[in-house]
Amino acid sequence: MGRPRRSRIFFGLLFSTLLAFASVDWEGHAAQTSSDQSQLRPNQAPRDAHYVGSSKCIQCHSDKALQRSTPMGRASETVDDCKVLRSNSLLTFRSGSYSYKVARQGNNTILTVTNGTETFSAPIRYCFGQGKSGQTYIIEHNGSFYESRVSFYNAIHGLDITIGAYYDVPTTIEEAAGHKLSSGDARECFGCHSMAAASSSELKTERLVPGVNCESCHGPGDQHVKAMAAGKLEEKHIFNPGTLESEEMSSFCGSCHRTWEQVVLMQQSMRRNGRELGMNSVRFQPYRIANSKCYDLSDKRISCTACHDPHKDLVRDATFYDAKCGACHTTDPKFSRVGKEVAKICPVGTQKCVTCHMPTYELKGSHTTFTDHFIRLVRPGESVW
Repeated sequence: MGRPRRSRIFFGLLFSTLLAFASVDWEGHAAQTSSDQSQLRPNQAPRDAHYVGSSKCIQCHSDKALQRSTPMGRASETVDDCKVLRSNSLLTFRSGSYSYKVARQGNNTILTVTNGTETFSAPIRYCFGQGKSGQTYIIEHNGSFYESRVSFYNAIHGLDITIGAYYDVPTTIEEAAGHKLSSGDARECFGCHSMAAASSSELKTERLVPGVNCESCHGPGDQHVKAMAAGKLEEKHIFNPGTLESEEMSSFCGSCHRTWEQVVLMQQSMRRNGRELGMNSVRFQPYRIANSKCYDLSDKRISCTACHDPHKDLVRDATFYDAKCGACHTTDPKFSRVGKEVAKICPVGTQKCVTCHMPTYELKGSHTTFTDHFIRLVRPGESVW
C-alpha cells in the first residue's frame, strides 16, 4: 500500500537498529535528549526499574487520574479480577470439530478444548483487553504461556475465534487451544498489556502490574518522586513523550500499536507463507497514518497525541476531530512563517471530516469496527490496502 518516502525507510531502518541494540536508562538525564527518545520502548521495563505506582503519581498529577479507567489503563486483568469472567461463569463455543468451554472450577477458571477423542485443559492466568470490544486469555500449560484461540467479544456476548488466529486451521488439540508463546512473544504480549513484568531479556510475572499505567510511558518514577520531594525541580528524572516529533511518537506508540516498519516486516513474512495481511492492517494505526500523503516526520500536528489524549477515554464523536483537521487545513497564513505548506480546504464540508477521510471498517471475525488512520480521499471501490 502506498509508496513510502525514502526518508521514512531510512528512519525505519535506523530505528529498528536502535531498538535491537539500545539499553535505555529512563532515570538518567540522558533519557531527556532527543537522540535517546527514539530508543525508548514503553513495553519494556528498564533495567533495575523502581516503580512507585499510579496512586503515587496522581497525588501531584490529579488531572490524570482518569487514565487508570481507560481501555489502556485496563489493558489486562488477573483472572481473579476479570470482570468478564466473573459475569460469565460458563462460556461455550464450537469451531469445526473442536468444542470450547471456559468455566469456573473452584478457585480457577479453566479453558477446555475437545474434539471428542482428545481433550486439552489449562487454567486461564491473565485476561488481555478489558472486554469493551474483546478479551483474549492467556493460559498456562506445562510451564508455557498460550494465547487462547478463542476470545470473548462484547458485541455477541460470547466466544469466537481470536482475530489474529482467524485464518489458522489447527492440526493438533494443543494448537486448537491456542498459540504457544515463545519467550520473545510472551515479553511482547505482557509488555503491551501490563507494566513492570517484561524487559528486553526476561519476563517476571511476579512483578506484573495489570494495565498500561503512568510509568509505562513516562518511565519508573522512583527517582522523579525523590527529586521532587527534595525540591530539585530542575532534575525531572522522568520522560515526557509529548516532546517527541511525529515520527518518534509514531514509533513510541507503535511499540504496541505496530510501527510502519513492523507491519512491513509482518507482510513480508506472511507473503513467504503464501498469505496476505490485507485488510487486517487497518488495526495498526501508526502504520496506516504513515502512508498518508499529509504525514510529516516532524510536524506534531499529525502526531498520535495531536488527536488522542492517552490519559482519557477515546473520543468517538466525529465532530471532536474537526478542529484537529483544521490545524492543518486552514487559511491561516502563520504556518507559512514556520515553513509549513498550508493544506487545502475541503470543498465539500468542514464537519465530521473523519467520516469521509478516515472511514471505519469491520474486520472479519472482529465483531467491532476500526477507524482507518490512512488519511485520504476514499473513492468508491478503492482497495482498503
